[in-house]
Amino acid sequence: MHKFASLNHKIFAPEQVNLSAISSATLYGRGIFTTLAVYEGKLFLWEKHWRRLTENAQKINIDLSEFDENSVKTSLLTLIQANKIETARARITFFDESSSAIWNFKTNRKTSLLITTADFKKTAENYSLTVSPFRVNSKSPLVNVKSCNYLDNILALEDAKRKGFDEAVRLNEKGEIVSAIMANLFWIKDEKIYTSALETGCLAGTTREFLMENEIIEEKTIDWENLLNADEIFLTSAGIGVKNVAKIDEGVFKISTFQQIIMKLFSEKYLFF
Repeated sequence: MHKFASLNHKIFAPEQVNLSAISSATLYGRGIFTTLAVYEGKLFLWEKHWRRLTENAQKINIDLSEFDENSVKTSLLTLIQANKIETARARITFFDESSSAIWNFKTNRKTSLLITTADFKKTAENYSLTVSPFRVNSKSPLVNVKSCNYLDNILALEDAKRKGFDEAVRLNEKGEIVSAIMANLFWIKDEKIYTSALETGCLAGTTREFLMENEIIEEKTIDWENLLNADEIFLTSAGIGVKNVAKIDEGVFKISTFQQIIMKLFSEKYLFF
């Protein structure tokens, strides 16, 4: 994490940031977040991230009435300037600070906004994956919500790392391919590009949406065996960009040239305007 963080539009050192221990965010993980990329001081896919934040807030009843797009964006840009960064990742988190019917404490705020920045994580150039034993519930009320209740993902990632893999493929309760743990998953078969349909429980990633707007990509529902028959596989997220998948367990895949095509598309569409 970088030197400064932003809490409710004010700059602090990260160790000075405090949230209520009796809020719904703390007790139940009631909050939403997004991680976006910053390239050359510019916010990548800002509009898509903001739209998803507001949609997610409505889904799980987080009150954003004290915040608007312009004020949040201004706070983020101010933090980027304070941390003197040009290329990094930023996380915007809204915490529900209200009380609940279960533990009805008196609180002073409805919602708090925390913005943090950090360098991009160092990752493998070509990923090795396994299949996660932890299934996604496609009927969960948190499907397609990037919620602070993220322990399921963290435990799945720790399990994959412990087994010697970079990431893992997650299946839903029907055995359908959903995504990787921390990224959307794409596969190429016979020169056609596919990604999992949202109905599987897949998160509507902002990079996923961007690619579907600019490339011919088909949403599809497949099982594990069909994924292993793909010609090429790659992952996308704001935190890692685009990463090729070289192996899934013992299966080996061609290294996709699509990574270079996507990065060129990023530059043409958003980085230099």
